[in-house]
Amino acid sequence: MTFTLGMVGAGQFSAHFASLFQLHPGISAVYATDAIPERADQLVRDLGLAGTRPDFDAMIADPSIDAVAIFTQRWTHGPLVVAALRAGKHVYSAVPMAISVDEIAAIIDAVRETGLTYMMGETSQYNPATVFARQRLAEGAFGRVFYAEGDYLHDMDLGFYDAYRYSGGEGWRATASYPPMWYPTHSIGGVLGAIPTYATSVSCIGVRDDRNDGVFDTEVSMFGNDFSNATALFELAGGGSMRINEFRRVGYPSPLRESRFRWFGTEGSFEQLATTSVWQDKQGAEDVSAVIATRATLSEDDPRLANVAPSLRSAFVSGHAPVHDAEAARLPKEFAVAPDGHEGSHQFLVDDFVRAISDGVVPPVNAWTAARYTLPGLIAHQSALAGGERLTIPDFGDAPGSR
Repeated sequence: MTFTLGMVGAGQFSAHFASLFQLHPGISAVYATDAIPERADQLVRDLGLAGTRPDFDAMIADPSIDAVAIFTQRWTHGPLVVAALRAGKHVYSAVPMAISVDEIAAIIDAVRETGLTYMMGETSQYNPATVFARQRLAEGAFGRVFYAEGDYLHDMDLGFYDAYRYSGGEGWRATASYPPMWYPTHSIGGVLGAIPTYATSVSCIGVRDDRNDGVFDTEVSMFGNDFSNATALFELAGGGSMRINEFRRVGYPSPLRESRFRWFGTEGSFEQLATTSVWQDKQGAEDVSAVIATRATLSEDDPRLANVAPSLRSAFVSGHAPVHDAEAARLPKEFAVAPDGHEGSHQFLVDDFVRAISDGVVPPVNAWTAARYTLPGLIAHQSALAGGERLTIPDFGDAPGSR
């Protein structure tokens, strides 16, 4: 069984996924659309895609297209996902899932009522550290995990200004103020992708920006946001806690390791710094950096990266690490010489989506899991606005048939 797919959004990120969708033997044709038609035309020419559609509405109204992959601005995903599902399309969505509790609930309702596949493309699900921790947890090496940390450390100076200018046009400063805790899935998803639990309450502190460059300025921000950094402490179901950092002004080499993690258990623990990863237990410590070091799959000078800021390019070329090797055996042979990205995650995410539709199974980052990766950050932002007040996090439960 194969299916057709429409790419919604043809910006910096979508081209790297479009090439993998195009290569996957489970997809028979890939189409594209973008609010700037010239970008969709260029994507089709560059990759030899099947063609374009004039806009999103035309894409989801087309009966010859079975699924869509949404790569639009991060605050637009929720309504587009619901519209596509209600139009009878399976949906792959870039992160985040949505920006409100109501939008998340609407997606879950649409998935439940239509029976269609929804998947959020959270790269940290296959971050080498998360894969390593999942494996150690399955072996029982952690014992009981009672505390974990996830950091998404991405300084604005290291590529984000360029990225927002590219996607936001003349008014880019209004969108560059996107609240850090509204983009929590690279940190929360990495932690919870390894341990089977979810957040139940949160207290968050936001740091108000003082750069005075028109970014993170409430007078300019379309989100009314002036937090550039935020730290949240979450209570986890079943006991334990999780600390999450979302930093956009930070003296840290973001391209080396944007997402980094720590898990502490009763029998073992795992910690990361920018260049070092260590497994520890009661007998000693072991440097496991080589096990989770990724291999480049593309030159950072490749023409396909021309629109990506140089400081961001390493994330778009990083492939599998040794810890991925056993699972990589399930990938289609067409991916053997294909580019990858974000620490070896892109190929796995594309394959998860295709398998979910073709085999009629629930993808790992389904709507219910995506809610648990996204919603805690939205509530954390509310807590920060309330001076750190501890707030309860609603939960939509497990995906039907997932247990």
